[in-house]
Amino acid sequence: MMLPLWLVLPLLTQVETRPPNGAGQKPAFPGQTRIAEQKLNVAFDLVPITNALKQPWGIAFLPTGNILITEKSGSLRIVSPDGKISAPVSGLPAVDARSQGGLLGIALDPKFASNQLIYWSYAERNDDGTNNTAVARGKLIQGSSPKLENVQVIFEQTPSLKSTLHFGSRLVFGRDGTLFVTTGDRSITEGRMQAQRLDGQLGKVVRIHPDGSIPKDNPYAGKAIWSIGHRNIQGAALHPATGELWTIEHGTRGGDELNIARKGKDYGWPTIAYGIEYGGGTITGGIQAKQGMEQPIYYWDPVIAPGGMTFYTGGLFPAWKNSLFIGGMGSTRLVRLSLNGDKVIGEEHLLTELRERLRDVVQGPDGALYIVTDSGRFFKLVPRKSK
Repeated sequence: MMLPLWLVLPLLTQVETRPPNGAGQKPAFPGQTRIAEQKLNVAFDLVPITNALKQPWGIAFLPTGNILITEKSGSLRIVSPDGKISAPVSGLPAVDARSQGGLLGIALDPKFASNQLIYWSYAERNDDGTNNTAVARGKLIQGSSPKLENVQVIFEQTPSLKSTLHFGSRLVFGRDGTLFVTTGDRSITEGRMQAQRLDGQLGKVVRIHPDGSIPKDNPYAGKAIWSIGHRNIQGAALHPATGELWTIEHGTRGGDELNIARKGKDYGWPTIAYGIEYGGGTITGGIQAKQGMEQPIYYWDPVIAPGGMTFYTGGLFPAWKNSLFIGGMGSTRLVRLSLNGDKVIGEEHLLTELRERLRDVVQGPDGALYIVTDSGRFFKLVPRKSK
């Protein structure tokens, strides 16, 4: 007789063995947290590309094989496959690089081959001392002195606040050509309490056209808002089969969440949340579930402190096909999740010996996994060569 899943899971080995911060908190369904470990024992080599970047944040591949990499300080670099780093691309707006701010997400226009447009998000500082997440675009002119032309700021998060924390911010183009922008609640109480409100874009997933205009089919008429109730989303990717936007956001002490950001849905922050406040005690609502608010499809307590994420669809690692990879910053490891539809069915932690904060992970055109770390390392994972 086959045992039900809720009985089987506790009997299997789990990756996480530390006690949760949210003591006594119960998941909403079996397998929502601490899923059984699934070791695929895939052998791979770590191939260094360069160690000379300065706090890299985001990765985007150019059709030439070169790679755009943002550096938190405000520099955009073009890196060749053999590790040559360009001079900073000129023409970017100034960034507020304090604390969690800086130059952040990067994406190519779906029509890049014909228009050479790229998009980037950054922390924007205002004359009154406030700041916010912003998105700009420009035409990339490559060469020995790369530059951007016709730069336009297409999105500025409102309201602006005085905080150096929780800017988001990944950029992902949907299949329909609209642009998703992930944001944060800016961490301070004033911003946190706006995450579920519709009069601003704090703690939201934003959806705009490439020129910054608002799609008519957004869930709230005349607003750039796609979904609400988020804390600080620093990882996002389109599901290769469904085309839906998957996101991962930072919890406090416990409660990192993997979500599917669906149209008009409320993901609960700060009314419902797993984990506890950094200083101890319950989060604002003190509850983990409420009618009308979405549950994460998976969460971590204690946290992994997630960076970027990517679905693996390449051919270099057949066993990893359709896995979801997440860069762990607090956990300093690469997290791999096995999926069955919208369910997480297995977890594996890789690169545990590296002890680096993995800021972004992207599948390259060659099927390798490319990773940047906060320390400035840029490397890729390829199948191990037989000896």
